[in-house]
Amino acid sequence: MLIKSLPSTWDVEITQAVNGKEALDAYRAGKADVMFLDLTMPVMDGYEVLENIQKEGLNSFVIVVSADIQPLAQERVKKLGAMAFIKKPVNPDLIESALKQYGIAL
Repeated sequence: MLIKSLPSTWDVEITQAVNGKEALDAYRAGKADVMFLDLTMPVMDGYEVLENIQKEGLNSFVIVVSADIQPLAQERVKKLGAMAFIKKPVNPDLIESALKQYGIAL
């Protein structure tokens, strides 16, 4: 659903991960200029991914996409460096708006 919600004019290569560890490994390998991150994943959850990105001092651009819309969850991911928080189910207009807000060319 998320991939189908990305702006059609955005010319990007998409890398998918099935868990948080794979997502972090892909990021370290330079395969993620922008990371869309769920909070609920096996092996390593989204919070752990954000914590590792922060600990390692990686220059990250992470947008959290989650059904957990509790204010504490949103506050926590922002403190861990997430640029934006988009609730599931995703709204293509919100994704485009978040990307444009942070200067991502579409």
